[in-house]
Amino acid sequence: MTTETVTIPRAEYEALLSNNEDFLDMVEAAAILARVDAGEETFPAALVDRLINGEHPLTVFREHRGMSKVVLAQTSGVNRVQITDIEAGRAAGSVATLSKLADALGVDVDDLIP
Repeated sequence: MTTETVTIPRAEYEALLSNNEDFLDMVEAAAILARVDAGEETFPAALVDRLINGEHPLTVFREHRGMSKVVLAQTSGVNRVQITDIEAGRAAGSVATLSKLADALGVDVDDLIP
């Protein structure tokens, strides 16, 4: 079996590669927009950067939601001191505690685990 080949100038080949990469980016963007249209929440790059840089997720999501520790305590039923200890890394928080905090913040429990 013979494989057919085509010879084109390098500039044309590189333009095709670039166009393909642009197309794949557009497909990915369309998939993201479809998830957003379906109600999936997205987060700004600054929030993701904070998580990547090692800030405690509870602090990052609390501040993203515009909540003080007092308001989060009132909303979740978790003691403010306990929230402070979790954010400072002095306590991990039980599954029940993290579940209450996650519910109050509108995130999954997994999102709060550093």
